[in-house]
Amino acid sequence: MVIVLKAALGILTSLFGFYYFTDAYKSRREFSSTPWPGLLGTGFITNMLDALGIGSFAQQTAIFKFFKLVDDRVIPGTMNVGNTVPTATQAFIFMSVFAVDPLTLASMSVAAPAGAVLGAGVVSRMSRRRVQLGMGVGLLAVALIMLADRLNWFPLGGEAIGLTGWKLAVAVVVSFAFGALQTIGVGFYAPCMAAVYALGMHPKTAFPIMMTATAMLMAAGSARFVKEKAYDPKAALALTLFGIPGVLLAATVVRSLPLNVLKWVVLGVVLYTSTMMFVSARQSRNTI
Repeated sequence: MVIVLKAALGILTSLFGFYYFTDAYKSRREFSSTPWPGLLGTGFITNMLDALGIGSFAQQTAIFKFFKLVDDRVIPGTMNVGNTVPTATQAFIFMSVFAVDPLTLASMSVAAPAGAVLGAGVVSRMSRRRVQLGMGVGLLAVALIMLADRLNWFPLGGEAIGLTGWKLAVAVVVSFAFGALQTIGVGFYAPCMAAVYALGMHPKTAFPIMMTATAMLMAAGSARFVKEKAYDPKAALALTLFGIPGVLLAATVVRSLPLNVLKWVVLGVVLYTSTMMFVSARQSRNTI
């Protein structure tokens, strides 16, 4: 099953990569005047953080806007196109080095893209601010439970590499929901980490699950940004070319972390994302 999943992801990524690189090459004479070092550094650092579980989109958006590296109109397309190959790289690495039940991996990885496609219509009618507040509260609650576990106030399990029965059903449903929420800018990584942890799985199993699901989603959907010229080819190439080395460095770090340290890392990611949800909800209220 994992081999089939890898083959599907490999085919999707290869087809997208050929289309993307061909288009970027044809557009090389129209590249922006933005200096390469800033774009390449952004690709390396943000994808390294992405492979540690801290989603890259928020950091890239902030950098692009603050330093005026990319036109606001094409920031979403640039991030989706430029990060697709590095994210697929993450998926292949973590599927190979971390043990996870094939059925659990495949079920959650397929449910997320399905949620993005089938659930987008429902999610798009929801208030962005309410979703952000709800996710912020939910992640904060999980973070507090994780903290209680870390301090031995309320020890939890967390060694399973797969799920069965009702836990697997819950995992598929929440993965579908998180995939749908990603269509309005709510990242998949931290909620997936929280769900995996809460269901009693080993923290490392979150990495192949969340990265494979996201990679499949991006590989299948990013071509539309290329087709519509809704991306910055130079910035996207920088994210891709230096994003891959950033991923490789971070993967080495994650693989070497002992379980105790990794649990603190996951807790930090969930707390960070919860805080950002509240900040985004406040900004949304101020713009109404």
